[in-house]
Amino acid sequence: MNVDQIRETFTRFYAERGHTRIPSASLVPHGDPTLLFTSAGMVPFKPYFTGLAEPPALRMVTVQKCFRTTDIDEVGDYSHLTMFEMLGNFSIGDYFKEDAIKWAWELLTGDPPNGFGLPKEKLWVSIFETDDEAHDMWRGVGLPEDRIHRYPEENNYWFSGDVGPCGPNSEIFVNRGSRDTCEYCRAGTCKPNLEPDCGRFLEVWNLVFMTLFQAEDGTRTPLPHNNIDTGSGLERVAVALQGKDTVYDTDVLRPIIARIEEMSDKTYGQDKATDMAMRIIAEHSRAATFLITDGVLPSNEGRGYVLRRILRRAVYFLTQLRGPSDETLLDQVAEAVIEKMQHAYPDLEDRGDFVKRLLSAEESKFRETLERGRAHLDSILATATESKKIDGHQAFTLYDTFGYPVELTIEIAGRSGFEVDLEGFEREMSAQRERGRAAAKFEIDADRTAAYGQLAHIKTRFVGYDATEHRTTIAGIIGASGVADSAADGDEVEVVLLETPFYPEGGGQVGDTGVIVGPNGRVIVGDTQSASEGLIVHRGRVGGRIAVNDDMTAHVDIDRRRASQRNHTATHLLHAALRQVLGDHVRQAGSLVGPDRLRFDFTHIESTKPEELAAVQRLVNEKIRADIDVHWEQQSYDDALAGGAMALFGEKYTREVRVVGICEPAPAAMTDDQHAEAHATCFSKELCGGTHCGRTGEIGTFVIASESSVGSGLRRIEAMTGALADAYVLEQQSTVARIAKKLTATPAEIEARIDTLQSELDIERKRVQQLERAAGRSEVDTLMSNAERVDGTSLVVARVPAANVDAMREMSDLLRDKLGSAVIVLGAVVGDRPNFLAVVTPDLAGRVHAGNLIKQVAAIAGGGGGGRPEMAQAGGKDASKLDEALATAKRIATEALGG
Repeated sequence: MNVDQIRETFTRFYAERGHTRIPSASLVPHGDPTLLFTSAGMVPFKPYFTGLAEPPALRMVTVQKCFRTTDIDEVGDYSHLTMFEMLGNFSIGDYFKEDAIKWAWELLTGDPPNGFGLPKEKLWVSIFETDDEAHDMWRGVGLPEDRIHRYPEENNYWFSGDVGPCGPNSEIFVNRGSRDTCEYCRAGTCKPNLEPDCGRFLEVWNLVFMTLFQAEDGTRTPLPHNNIDTGSGLERVAVALQGKDTVYDTDVLRPIIARIEEMSDKTYGQDKATDMAMRIIAEHSRAATFLITDGVLPSNEGRGYVLRRILRRAVYFLTQLRGPSDETLLDQVAEAVIEKMQHAYPDLEDRGDFVKRLLSAEESKFRETLERGRAHLDSILATATESKKIDGHQAFTLYDTFGYPVELTIEIAGRSGFEVDLEGFEREMSAQRERGRAAAKFEIDADRTAAYGQLAHIKTRFVGYDATEHRTTIAGIIGASGVADSAADGDEVEVVLLETPFYPEGGGQVGDTGVIVGPNGRVIVGDTQSASEGLIVHRGRVGGRIAVNDDMTAHVDIDRRRASQRNHTATHLLHAALRQVLGDHVRQAGSLVGPDRLRFDFTHIESTKPEELAAVQRLVNEKIRADIDVHWEQQSYDDALAGGAMALFGEKYTREVRVVGICEPAPAAMTDDQHAEAHATCFSKELCGGTHCGRTGEIGTFVIASESSVGSGLRRIEAMTGALADAYVLEQQSTVARIAKKLTATPAEIEARIDTLQSELDIERKRVQQLERAAGRSEVDTLMSNAERVDGTSLVVARVPAANVDAMREMSDLLRDKLGSAVIVLGAVVGDRPNFLAVVTPDLAGRVHAGNLIKQVAAIAGGGGGGRPEMAQAGGKDASKLDEALATAKRIATEALGG
């Protein structure tokens, strides 16, 4: 079977047994603060296992794309992957062990096309050491005793994380035959889970009997139901069914490697180094393509750092295969990924152009820094041949200045037998900036999570689309000590209501504020959040006394709500306008909708040109002046997408979704024939749970305040609406008037006046440069006359009156040309900081290394730097140490020259 057939056989098998097919969730987990990525097939189902959300069905089947950071450094061997697909069938309180085991056996051993057709005699299983029930069930399907092995918790107990659902598991292995290199195989005692693993037993399925929830302190309590969570790695199943040795030989990755072969003119299988490079490039390119498609963009923290790390690792190995190249290659590999996998994941094709453009831009940028950084790294390796160690400062410089992930430095240095001082690197990182490292966990409030779990049965009905004031009842209270029956004056609480007009933060829109008033007390609400699916909490301070079952009246701050609504509707208009002006590749990548402003992040490679921003602003304001109806309706998710509605990355949608359309005419006013083509006439149509204006005219005015970059391929617009937009325009007009007054010009004459001043300034700047050059030439003559001779060569070490580093460099060039063979070290105070420049003529580079010399000199003045053997520059912090540093430079250079 090829991988498409494996996916279809698996999902069809379970669909025929009453399972609802669930599409793959994003690689970015929605609403789970404990995870960086969707790292297992069960991640999207965690709320169902814990009872925090109602599942769409009790039986479900899925093919879930997953990403794990733990295996990045191992990618390139024969089995490890960062991105993989997990086949899974799930039961939420429905069937349990017996059916899970029976069906797994039927699917694995059944005849194709209804099963995978694996020989029964090749299957072995492991179980938790005390799970007699699972043992008896495996015996019941016909598995002999000698192929059932018991293991302790370390091997056969599955955890979704430090906190979360867990339970004993049973793993299924394919016996691929005895290995001559394995002592256990030779002795006839080899079995699954032996250390070290010889590769004989390939795990193809993990059946988790999920019954418990593990708290942060390690205690375990029963889940609401006994659940089944299974995971079968698609790539491993392909290895078993296609009779291959590795995942890279299957049709999962082999077509991608074939594209790399074409680009590199090298053949997979010709040697170990080439194979390793091709496997890393293929795997990382596939993972990066999926991550970008799911909205992850390169950055220096969090998910973006992980993406950038695998991209740079792939680029490094591309250079090892092909050498320096003016042509970008990652985008070509991504094209092969898309061609191979778009049938199963159509969004790869939809976002393909953007993915390839982003990869090309990121590769070009890194190739430049890679070349500079490699020269710096080679210099470090050349000067540390005795210690065989790269210190923390050097590793951090490679990271911070040259963009080298420390893991890549370790990898390159390791090939030359060098170690990296990781502790020193971490100290440098902490001292200069706090950056997100690739970690699988975030901090969570376990007590708060437990309180939400106790109230998860409450399903608050949101009535805020139609009302901002509503009579309701308190259904739950969470105080400082957890769930409570009442709260007193001054207490900070989270209140749960049976019905609420307060909008909980979501979709970028901030939560409502206001007041909840009752007969004995009130709650001043400062924020509203959705704690879990259906559970809305109102965070605030109590005045008087409140208690569960109190009748209350909830009042939303209407002015704040209306201001947020104006910005939210304007955000939809902005999104549509950007796509119309810049292109369909534009997608929302994050937003913040508050009462005072809107912030909109979107995917776009280049900076947005001023004329493009002007066109976007004009278009949005045209739609505002048109006073278009803003219409919303409930639809099934599939119908909404079929009708042209856009779904946003990272959001989690239920079967029934709310569609917000800004259409001309309004759908409600259409005839049946017009309604069939409604999506074609909508300026904007998105899935959105937020609150909106009734008509676009309520927005008033829309003004873009700024546009900037917030990462590779990611832009940000900040804008305002309504009265705040008017105030912003007035402020800008006032600023222009003040500038015009200072320039003794009218506002219309400002630009011409500035051009005149700029021309005058350029003339004066050139005159100053000519004077500086003349002074510099005069200074060079003085320096030459004072040059010392050391062992037949010239040595110039001097403090010079240079205005900038360029002037120092010009002096050094003149000195080098006139002296012929020389070592030159110049120092100058530029501004209030010392600067140093060292130049060594080529004939002396073997005796004096300019980079090493300047590093020692700058350190005396509290600075650092480096460079090539023939030229280097550095800066310091303490100008008073300049002369001392130059004296040290003279001593070091004299000794190196043999004086």
